[in-house]
Amino acid sequence: MMRKFFAICLFCLLVSGMYAQYVPDVLGDDYLRRTIRMPDDYEGKVVCTLVKKPQLPDTRQAVLYIHGYNDYFFQKQLGDSINAHGYNFYAMDLRKYGRSILPNQNPFFCKSLTEYFADLDTALAIIRQEGNEKIVLMAHSTGGLITPYYLNSKKGRLPVDGLILNSPFLDWNFGWLMEKVLIPTVSFIGRFFPNLTVQGYGDASYAHSLLKQFKGEWEYNTDWKMINGHPKKAGWIRAIQEAQRTVQKGVQLDCPVLVMSSDKSFPETNKWNNEYLTSDIVLNVQDIQKYGIKLGNLVTRDTIQNGIHDLILSEKPSRDHVYHTVFDWLIDK
Repeated sequence: MMRKFFAICLFCLLVSGMYAQYVPDVLGDDYLRRTIRMPDDYEGKVVCTLVKKPQLPDTRQAVLYIHGYNDYFFQKQLGDSINAHGYNFYAMDLRKYGRSILPNQNPFFCKSLTEYFADLDTALAIIRQEGNEKIVLMAHSTGGLITPYYLNSKKGRLPVDGLILNSPFLDWNFGWLMEKVLIPTVSFIGRFFPNLTVQGYGDASYAHSLLKQFKGEWEYNTDWKMINGHPKKAGWIRAIQEAQRTVQKGVQLDCPVLVMSSDKSFPETNKWNNEYLTSDIVLNVQDIQKYGIKLGNLVTRDTIQNGIHDLILSEKPSRDHVYHTVFDWLIDK
C-alpha cells in the first residue's frame, strides 16, 4: 500500500511538472507560454516551452509551429494570422532553443533528432487536452526535417491531420565532395566524438537580411537567434545526416503535406548582396522540391517568388503569397 502511495505521488509530481501553468510571454500582447520539464539528458536538466494565443471560443482545430536551427518562435504575424483564420495557434521552442535554453546546455545541440520526439509528443498531448481535435503541424528549415522524421516514426498512427513545411532542411547545401565525402566522414566521427567542434561561427548575411537594424524588417532576441550562428559539433552533423537519409528515401506520410520554398537560391558570403533579400541563401531550393515530393502521396508543392529562407519573413509581396498558399491549402484540407 505504501509503495502504491509513493507511486501515485511520483506520478502527480511528474504531471504537475509537465503541465505547468501558462504565464505571459516575452512577445507581449496576449501571447502566453508554459515551460515543461522533461527528463534529464546527457547535459543535465531539460525543458521545452509551449507558446500560444488564447483559445478561440468553440474552436476545435489548431496549428502547432516548429522553428528551425538557431531559431525560436518570434513571428507574431504568423500566430495572429492563423488565429484570424479560425485556428488556435501554438508554437514550441524545442529543448536547447530560445526560451528553453538552460545554462548547462550547448545551444541547439543534439546527438539525434529523435531527442525532439518527446517534446512534440508533449506539445500535441497538451493541445489535444485543451480541446483541439484537428491539429496541423507547421515547420521551418530544421523543424521541417524533424517533423517528417517524427511523423515517419508513428507509421500508421499519425497524431496530426496535416503538415506544412516552410523551406525544409531535407538536404545539405554543399558541393559533391562535401556532401558525398566530408559530411559522411564527419558523421562517422560524430558517432564516437559527438562533442567535437567541426564548424565555427558563420557569416552574418542572413541575419542582416532579417534584422531591422541592418537590411530587414524584423526584431528578435539575438541571444536566442544568434547573428553569427553557433559552432556546430560532429554529433549534430550525424543527427542531421541520419534523419536526411531516412527522409530522402521517401517516408510516405498518410496526411496531406504542403512543401514551400523560394523560387531561387543564392550563395551566402560575408559580403552583402541585395540578392539576399529575395533568395534562399541557406538551402538549395531544388533539393527541397526534389525530396519534398517523396514525403507522401498527398504532397502539394509551391514556390514563392523572391522568397527568402524563412518564407514568412520575406518582403511583403512574397510573404503575402505564402499566407495565401497556406490558408488556401488549409481550406482544401
